[in-house]
Amino acid sequence: MEKIGIITDEAADLTQEIIEKNKIVVVPVKLNWPELDKMPGDNTFQKMRELEKNKIESFGKTSQPSVKDFLDRYNFQLERFEKIICITLTSKLSGTYNSAIQAKSFLKPEDRERVFIVDSLSVSASQALLVLKAVDLIKEEKTAIQIVKDLEKFISKISFFVIVSDPKWLETSGRISHIAANLLRGLLKSGIRPLLALKKGKLTPAGFKTNARDIATALFKQFEAKIGKTKNKIRIVITHGDDLKGSQRLKEMIENKFKNTEVVFINNINNIVGAVCGPDAIVLSWCEK
Repeated sequence: MEKIGIITDEAADLTQEIIEKNKIVVVPVKLNWPELDKMPGDNTFQKMRELEKNKIESFGKTSQPSVKDFLDRYNFQLERFEKIICITLTSKLSGTYNSAIQAKSFLKPEDRERVFIVDSLSVSASQALLVLKAVDLIKEEKTAIQIVKDLEKFISKISFFVIVSDPKWLETSGRISHIAANLLRGLLKSGIRPLLALKKGKLTPAGFKTNARDIATALFKQFEAKIGKTKNKIRIVITHGDDLKGSQRLKEMIENKFKNTEVVFINNINNIVGAVCGPDAIVLSWCEK
């Protein structure tokens, strides 16, 4: 039996390769959107575009994984590992962390002591970076308790920025007001790219980027400004709302200019975050390796 295994949820946007290589078990997140299910498309964002084309005004409802969802996966991983570290998406945006906590209480007393739960205060690309950090710490053969402490300290060192193409989905989901949405539309029409960041687990305004012809360029400028002249190795994850071309261009801009960077992977944004950010949004997250 191996020493320490990992559980996380789909909001981390990990690739299947990373999941399989590191024996990570993933708890599904849920999006109930009947109108969307009827639309053609290979992913949520293509279907959202179809809703717009058909002028269908609707928004899906998200729900956290159930206690049973976590309990089943705890039991599965406990058969393979001596201890488990469960990393959930931010408790400020979802009840997933609470479901994970409740599920632990249903385990046998001796098994409860083998499960450690971390509120990532992150989502998507930044949650993925925290999971990757956990993988590194496990390889360093640290104890589960030490890994949890290290992860909790590491959370504040992860940067997360997202730019949306249309504030409609933020407004429809109730994340921003109608007045705020109209303000953002005006800025976007003027070529100004508003940034959103994760601060203590919540999405908050993070300034603007001007003279950026597209989202990828705006995020590159933000990265450039924040990184400065650091020589430390930087680990990066990019996720997107069905804009692979823009995401790949962002990767190339960063890696061409900053030789101390590595984009670990590019992947679609999960349904929970994607339903709020909408098509063509791009998330850029990084940390010192």
